[in-house]
Amino acid sequence: MRVRRSVSTTLLAGLAATALVLPLAGQAGAADPQARAAVPARGTAHMGMGVLKHDGRGATESGGVSTLATWTEGVDVSSHQGNVAWSTLWNSGVKWAYVKATEGTYYKNTYFTQQYNGSYNVGMIRGTYHFATPDTTTGTAQADYFVNNGGGWSRDGKTLPGVLDIEWNPYGATCYGKTQSGMVTWIRDFLNRYKARTGRDAVIYTATSWWKQCTGNYSGFASTNPLWIARYASEVGELPAGWPYYTMWQYTSSGPTVGDHNHFNGDLSRVQALANG
Repeated sequence: MRVRRSVSTTLLAGLAATALVLPLAGQAGAADPQARAAVPARGTAHMGMGVLKHDGRGATESGGVSTLATWTEGVDVSSHQGNVAWSTLWNSGVKWAYVKATEGTYYKNTYFTQQYNGSYNVGMIRGTYHFATPDTTTGTAQADYFVNNGGGWSRDGKTLPGVLDIEWNPYGATCYGKTQSGMVTWIRDFLNRYKARTGRDAVIYTATSWWKQCTGNYSGFASTNPLWIARYASEVGELPAGWPYYTMWQYTSSGPTVGDHNHFNGDLSRVQALANG
């Protein structure tokens, strides 16, 4: 009996020691650097970073989406691109740009001045976007942070309305831990605050698959907020509910000079009209 008791004690001790070093199911353990590396650092998110992972590239769909006869080329940039060669982009036919200004209430683009002023100086119509993190602070607080740190608007013919970039969470749960109704409320709070601060309705950037999953394909913003759709394919495909057409389409992340390229659904005069409100 003494031997059996000793063996049992040894086994229990070994199991306990093993439990100390094994992570819980579905969690990254302290001894798992590969899992830790898979989660990017806060502040590094950028427009469309989840599109390839979740939607892929190259698939086409048909859906009777309204597309105007003329596109105007644009780009979107963040600190991910660093100092941008704006004259090269301008000479290649890019006429408008969006620059990441903020993320959450904790990050401001460290290349903002070069990117925002540089695009303006070569003649582009430009605006700014906010990468939303609905799990960190309220929509109202993030709209204020955005407006206070580069997200404002003025009717000068060169400044586009701000964009709410709402997409897959690169830091955790896809829908930021919110129910579909909770996400709609968060988005509404951001949009309402942005309009109260600037007088403009913000553009919504999203992907149809994310919008369906995380808002239940809510259609209530379509009558007021222009749509910027993400879809890396030869056709834009299905749009979120309520929008009969898109205003902008991010169609690739592998364009020349700057990877993220976009079509504006209209000629340059329509880009100017959006800037003027």
